[in-house]
Amino acid sequence: MTNLNPQIPEAIFNFPDNFLWGTATSSYQNEGNNHNSNWSEWENISGKIINGEKSGLACDWWSGKWKEDFNRAESTYQNAHRFSVEWSRIQPEENRWDEDAIEHYRQMLRGLIERGMTPLITLHHFTEPYWFSEMGGWENSESFSYFGKYVHKVVEALKDYCNIWITINEPNVFVTMGFIEGIFPPGKTNLKSAFSVITNLVKGHAKAYELIHQLQQNAQVGTATNYRPFLPLKKWNPLDHAISKIIDQNFNQSFNNAISNGKLNFALKKQIISKAKKTQDFIGINYYTTDMIQFNLLRYKNLFSEMSWPLNSDLSENKFIANVPSGMTSAIHWARKFNKPIYVTENGIEDSNDLLRPSYMIEHLLNIWRTTNYIVPIKGYFYWTLVDNFEWERGWTQRFGLWGLDISTQLRIRRKSVDLYSEICRTNSISTSIIQNYAPRIVESVLPT
Repeated sequence: MTNLNPQIPEAIFNFPDNFLWGTATSSYQNEGNNHNSNWSEWENISGKIINGEKSGLACDWWSGKWKEDFNRAESTYQNAHRFSVEWSRIQPEENRWDEDAIEHYRQMLRGLIERGMTPLITLHHFTEPYWFSEMGGWENSESFSYFGKYVHKVVEALKDYCNIWITINEPNVFVTMGFIEGIFPPGKTNLKSAFSVITNLVKGHAKAYELIHQLQQNAQVGTATNYRPFLPLKKWNPLDHAISKIIDQNFNQSFNNAISNGKLNFALKKQIISKAKKTQDFIGINYYTTDMIQFNLLRYKNLFSEMSWPLNSDLSENKFIANVPSGMTSAIHWARKFNKPIYVTENGIEDSNDLLRPSYMIEHLLNIWRTTNYIVPIKGYFYWTLVDNFEWERGWTQRFGLWGLDISTQLRIRRKSVDLYSEICRTNSISTSIIQNYAPRIVESVLPT
């Protein structure tokens, strides 16, 4: 690949040696035909999923199409992959374990290792067994104990193939969507329930951390937090500042602070959870976008706040994400305060026509590169996602994949971002030539002149 404009100096932004380049996926969104999960029940309730869509076959990974998709990842120079294991498959009933399901995940891990790819496993990615939800789910005071038994079973079975574990994906989103906004199961809008759930999630993470380290001395254990900067719309307005800080505390700070110092501070309530103190070996960042916050006395159900996108930001096709690369820098600065290694465990944009994704990816990666130059220990980047998948309550209306998916035929569609990411992974860098070829409109704004 050559420099298309000799007037622009050739620059190469090299990433650290041994940097992990991969994509992130989740079991429920990719496997298909899952009929034993709280989400499979949720899909069947009218009005819960956009257009009444169903996950169906999803990406058909449970039937084995993960092999083809792992081949696609390997052939495009990815050296790592993050996926989740499905609790509802591994423990379909409270007192029954499915050894065939465990073997399925063992084969996936072998598949990654045979392809020279480092695996990261997520143990809880929004979904759980129906029997668990029927017992009250994470509102049950013994929920963390049930989670611990599941974690012990999984790690004991898979520890020979993986030593990087994410206990819970986006606990802040799980609590917000399921117990404050009511968009995820169980569909509650109750702050008391939300506090109970986040308390038990902290305890569940702490239990998992303890068990994993008992089973595997060289394990790295952390969580993946959806970090979303909340900025006051009017910098001069103290009310905008105040409400932004409250939302930031609940959404961004509460869980990770609790597993760092053992003190949970959420929804104006506090609790000491001493066993959670110092139970993270790395920080996982899921960063997508940034919000502007304005105080609005009429929006009492939203903590008197009104959200909007930063002015003049490029928006994704469904206006679900604003392209704000500076927010990635904010997320990394937040993570840095914990003095742990950092993985960017998710970052991506919905873009079925692949028009905004190339510039989004390059701009965010350049912000990551700048922080690595300041000796911030960022160990890897995982784009969300490898192939278009079922996006929860949004069904099939959003296409985040490097590869497109025709859900009627399971045909994979190669987008140009596949080749962009392949070049980045192959060279462990971003160059002037790559930017000119894949995102020419941002050349002048991101390159030195």
